[in-house]
Amino acid sequence: MRNLVIMPTEKRTLNLGEYAEEATIIEETATPKRVNHFIEANTQEATLQHLKNDCITPVFAKDNELTVNHAAFIETVWEAANSYYNGETIGTPDIRVSHVIKGRIPEAIHKPANQLLESDKTIYYERAAFSIDIPTIYETVEGNKLNLSIVGVRAYNQMNLYSKKVPELFRLAIGFKNQVCCNMCIFTDGYKDDLRVSNTSELYRSALELFNNYNPAKHLYLMQQLGNTSMSEHQFAQILGKMRLYQCLPNGYQKRLPRMLLTDTQINSVAKAYINDENFGSFGNDLNMWKFYNLLTGANKSSYIDSFLDRSLNATEMAVGINAALHGDEHYKWFID
Repeated sequence: MRNLVIMPTEKRTLNLGEYAEEATIIEETATPKRVNHFIEANTQEATLQHLKNDCITPVFAKDNELTVNHAAFIETVWEAANSYYNGETIGTPDIRVSHVIKGRIPEAIHKPANQLLESDKTIYYERAAFSIDIPTIYETVEGNKLNLSIVGVRAYNQMNLYSKKVPELFRLAIGFKNQVCCNMCIFTDGYKDDLRVSNTSELYRSALELFNNYNPAKHLYLMQQLGNTSMSEHQFAQILGKMRLYQCLPNGYQKRLPRMLLTDTQINSVAKAYINDENFGSFGNDLNMWKFYNLLTGANKSSYIDSFLDRSLNATEMAVGINAALHGDEHYKWFID
C-alpha cells in the first residue's frame, strides 16, 4: 500500500486522487443555496473572542485546578494544524456551542433574577465543537468537492469536575467535509475518541500525532468506491426497516450485530431526505452508496455535540459495511436480508 505523507513543503493544491486510486483498502461543484453548519441540533454559533473574554473557566472542585477551556482547546489544535500543514491555507474555526451554564458574581448573590445586569452574570458552555477547514487540500468525489477538515469536540458533562484534577477528555478527528452540505466524513484512522491530556502541550502533541497517522488517500479511495455500487428502492426500504428494528432488539441479539448509533428520529430524517434532498435524494430510482452515506451524515448533524463524532464514524462504518454486504460480505448482511 502506498501511503500519502503530506509534508510542509508540498504545493498548496494537492491532487490526492492519483494516490487514492492506488491505495489498498480492506475496507466543479454545486454551491450551497443556504448557509450550512457541520452540526446543527440545539447548537449556536460562537466566536473565539466570546469564549475567551465572556466565559469563565471551570475548575476541578476538590483542588481548584483549571480545566483546559474551550478557547484553549480550539487555539491549540489550530496552532497544531498551522504547524503540520505549513504552507496550506488554514481556515478560521467554525465554533458551535450548547448547554450554557449560568452563574453570577458574588456582588449579585442577593439580587432577584429579573434584576440581574449583564455584568452580574457569568456563563460557560458545557459543550463545544469546532471545525477547521483546509481548503487547499481537497478532492472531488461524485461531483462533490471535499475539503480536508479538522473537527474537535469537548463536553464537560463527560468529566467529573467535582473531583481532583485528572487528565481531561477530548475528541479530535480529521477527515473531509462535503462542501455541498457541510456533512463530515470521518474515517477510523482519523479519529481519537478518547484523547486524555492534562495540558495544552500534551494536546498539541496528540493533535500532531493524529494528523501524521491519518491517511487521506486511503480515506478518499474508500469514499470513491461507494459511488460504484447502487441499491434499489426496495433494498433501501429494507435497510431503513432493519435500522428501526435494531433499536428494539434484545441486548444479547444486538451485541452480535455491527453497532448502529443513529436514533429513530435520525432514521426518519434519512427517509425524508431520500425523497426531498436535492443533492442526495433518489426517490423512485436506484440509490448509490455515496448518496446513502451522505443521507446518514446529513441526519447526524442533528446529534448533540457529545455524540456527534461517534455517530459520524458510525455513519462511515454503516455505509462501508452495507456496501460490502451488497457484494456478498457477511458482516452487515443482517441489514439487507
